[in-house]
Amino acid sequence: MNIETMTMGTIPEKERSNLKPVVVAALALWLGLVIFLGAHGAFAGSADSPPLPIFFGAAIPLALFLAAYFGWSPFRAFVLGADLRLVTAIQAWRWAGLGFISLHAYGILPGLFAFPAGLGDMAIGFTAPWILLQLARRPSFAASPRFRIWNTLGIVDFVVAITMGVLSSGFIPGIARFNGGLTSSPMAYLPLILIPAYMVPLFTMLHLTALFQARQLARSGKSGLQ
Repeated sequence: MNIETMTMGTIPEKERSNLKPVVVAALALWLGLVIFLGAHGAFAGSADSPPLPIFFGAAIPLALFLAAYFGWSPFRAFVLGADLRLVTAIQAWRWAGLGFISLHAYGILPGLFAFPAGLGDMAIGFTAPWILLQLARRPSFAASPRFRIWNTLGIVDFVVAITMGVLSSGFIPGIARFNGGLTSSPMAYLPLILIPAYMVPLFTMLHLTALFQARQLARSGKSGLQ
């Protein structure tokens, strides 16, 4: 029995609307909007205030995702029917967090932000293949505590990275001096704005999808399946 069968078996047939084209279109439009706004400097705030435009750029898509999940049953069925192997495999791209550390080495981003964000992403990215292998060998692994902990840690990494990014944005002078004058303000411009305004909320949605499915499996008593 595969992961999709385990999960979708608990969802009424009438709820299984094929929303894939709608979701793909929404993701493409969202990406286009972020690029358009980023090109016009819409995410850049003043140096003496917190980076609220970036915060809203990450928070609004997540709020819409959660609102759709809890308030629209066809979308909830779509999320609960997503292939967890694909959802997990995509997280392997987070090894690219090495780029944050590289940007620090070139004097572009402060270490206070670059190291927590980069090392956290790399940890999730490098362990994603192991999680994927466990899912492929034993679909019931999706209901295990290790799977839930891994996805939770992936979200915690984003919370830490965003927090460090805010603290390093330059509106707190003492921290800016501690970072040698470097701030996280380059994250407000293309192409880096794609990370906090698109990639972070998207990958968080993938973690939430995995956690929602894990909860569904636990509730349906599938955790003992091999």
